[in-house]
Order: sequence, then C-alpha cells, then structure tokens
Amino acid sequence: MGLFITNRTPPPPPAPGSGPSVPLRTLAFKALGTDCKVLYVCSGDEQAAAFEKAATAWVAAFEARYSHFRPDSQLSAINRRAGGDWTPVDAEMEQMLRLAGALHTFSGGILDATALPLLALWDYKRSHADLPSESEIEAARRLVGWSKVQLEPGRVRLPLEGMALDFGGFGKEWAVDAVTEIARQQGISAALVDFGHDLRVLGIPPGRPSWYVGLEDPNKPGSAVGSIATPAGKGIASSGDYVRHFVHEGRRYGHILDPRTGRPVANGCLQATVIADTCLRAGALSTTAFVLGPVEGIRFIQTVSGAEGVILTADARAQTRGFWNYLVD
Repeated sequence: MGLFITNRTPPPPPAPGSGPSVPLRTLAFKALGTDCKVLYVCSGDEQAAAFEKAATAWVAAFEARYSHFRPDSQLSAINRRAGGDWTPVDAEMEQMLRLAGALHTFSGGILDATALPLLALWDYKRSHADLPSESEIEAARRLVGWSKVQLEPGRVRLPLEGMALDFGGFGKEWAVDAVTEIARQQGISAALVDFGHDLRVLGIPPGRPSWYVGLEDPNKPGSAVGSIATPAGKGIASSGDYVRHFVHEGRRYGHILDPRTGRPVANGCLQATVIADTCLRAGALSTTAFVLGPVEGIRFIQTVSGAEGVILTADARAQTRGFWNYLVD
C-alpha cells in the first residue's frame, strides 16, 4: 500500500554510471503477513542461489522469533507471562526490545509496541456492529504504555495481565534493512527489497540511473500520482489507512491507531510517505507523521537530517522542502 515498483514508459536512456545491462532477477515469497519481493542483479546462478537461501532463511528465522501470531515465538512467550514473573531473553531479543523503547521515545509515544490490546479492540479485519465503548477503550489503554515494560539485562517483564507486545510497527522495516545488508554482504551489485511496499534499494538497476517507485494515489488505489527516483542506499516507507479500515455508520475507521488516545487516527490524512537513510527510519517517520497530521507531521520529518516526505489528504498535499528533488513525474 502506498508504493509500488514502476517502469517508466518510455524508459530513460542509460546514463553515465547507470546500472549494468544485465537482467534483473526476482525473488518472491510470502512472509511477515505480506508479499515480499527482491529484484536484484548478480554475477550468476551460484551467487543468486546463495543470496536467496540466506535471505529467505533470515526472514523465516526472524518471523519465527518475533511474530505474535505464532504461539511458539519468543514474543508470544513473553506475552503469555504478562502479569507474572520475568521472562529470560537473549541478546537479540533484548536488542529488539530496546529498539522498541527507542522508537517510542523518538516518536513521542506514537510508536508503542505495547499497543496490541488496542489493535485487537479496533481490529479492522472483523465486522463491528458497534464501536468499542468508552469503558472498553479505557480498559485497553490501561494495558498500553511502554513505560510499564520492565526491561533489565537478560530479562523482561510485562507487569499487568493482558499486556502484550507487537513488533509489527517496525519489524517489517527492520527486516527490509537486514535483507538489504545480506545482499550487500553476498556481493549483490544492485537490489530493491520490497516487503509489503516498504522498500530499500542497493546500487542502481540495469540500464537506468535510479530505481523508480510509484507513489500511489490514495483516492484511486492502484494508480500512481507520480514516481520517485530513489537514490542508492535509501529506504522508503508509506503509511495510510485508505485500504485497511472498516466503515461504521458511514464513517471510516483506519488501522493506524494513536495509542495516546486509544482511537484510530482521524485527522484527514490518507497517506504519508518518507524517504530516509534506512527503511526503519522511513517507516518510523511515516507512521509518526501520519498520526501527527499534515502540519506537525511535515515539521517532524524535517527534524531528521536527510529525510524527506509528503503527506496527502483528500484534497491537499504537504511536503518537505526537498521532496520535489525525488519526483520524476
């Protein structure tokens, strides 16, 4: 949602320093609840097989450890002990937990890995004969708040029964960056890693000066309002609620929640797209900016060096000063 790989027609002529004139290979699979695709260039079948094996194995292991949908994951083990004793964690899990805390601080409380009780209450995938009541919202909010999480070296504790962690707010973007790094380590010269339209690019594609990514029109899903020329190494992420939502009594309730209020975002934003140094940073900025709204969201993006972004509403567009440098049509 929000971004898709695009081929401009007619394609631009090769430019000095553009990618080699060799075919793009495609690795496609399903993981992390979405469609995953990697377009890449390599020297031959042996290198391709090694890269694809390493990339898919890493993603499978990551999902097995950190998906709250999997009862055998380490994250589910932590959630099951909510309200009880401490859960031992290894160094990698501790790193992910500390990352969740850092993102909570960075976003001013908007990115909150403890928001799962609220997400379950407002689940857009099920029918809602009635909206959650005030008492239900408040009960869920009492279980939410990163400051409640007790984290010490080698162990973590969720002190309230019913608390639950979800890394969905940043896990996919983290995985995109990790697979991009695997490609680099495997000697891949150019790649575009696309997990559910959260992206990161490596190098430049064959015969072109840049990777081109379509910016989806939220008023006409599936069509583009322009293309972005993505510089080598950059990440792009887009946040929006025009696809994932439910409608109750004529009003749309999107899947992006503001944990500070316990309710779906309702500030007029349809989509926020950010280009940044990593996919993780782009995703953190796009979601936070979407929740903050057009004015404060753009200001927030501009506080991060090298980041540029655009926020679309039903009838308006706000963007950072340098975003136009990436637009090609």
